[in-house]
Amino acid sequence: MNNQDKENLRQMFEIFVNSDQAEEAAEDIRRAEQILDEYPAPEPDSRLLARIKAEVTAGLQQSKAGIHRRMVYKIAVAAAAAVVILAAVSVKLFEKGVVVPQKFTYTPAIPRTIWESKLLADDDENLASLTAEFEDIESEVLAVHSGKTNGNSNMAELEIELTEIDSDFWKG
Repeated sequence: MNNQDKENLRQMFEIFVNSDQAEEAAEDIRRAEQILDEYPAPEPDSRLLARIKAEVTAGLQQSKAGIHRRMVYKIAVAAAAAVVILAAVSVKLFEKGVVVPQKFTYTPAIPRTIWESKLLADDDENLASLTAEFEDIESEVLAVHSGKTNGNSNMAELEIELTEIDSDFWKG
């Protein structure tokens, strides 16, 4: 034990006891180390070492066999699961059979006689009203674009409606 270690040992004992008792305890530790250095432990018998090694080897071989058994078991379980999944999927695939496409039926929105006529708007009431509304909108857009307003324009009404919408929006 070097001088630094001796001093550290004495300081550690001083934490628990007074300095005289700490010095005695440190000296006891030093003498015990000296005795252990003078009388080392005997080496074990070679036959004993050989028997211990044989027991350890046998134990390792048993654990290796157990590991191999577990690994084979896990592989077998995984293979069985794969076979079951494959069988289930193949049954589902063959269950469907041949899919026969369905024929689509449709009904025209406009009867064939009206559709084949030369003037669609004249033959259908709904189309005639829509055509009239488009023509009114077109004439209003042209009037606004040219800056001229005629008597049948509803620009004032449109402006009043926009003002109402704007005020209703802010009221919530």
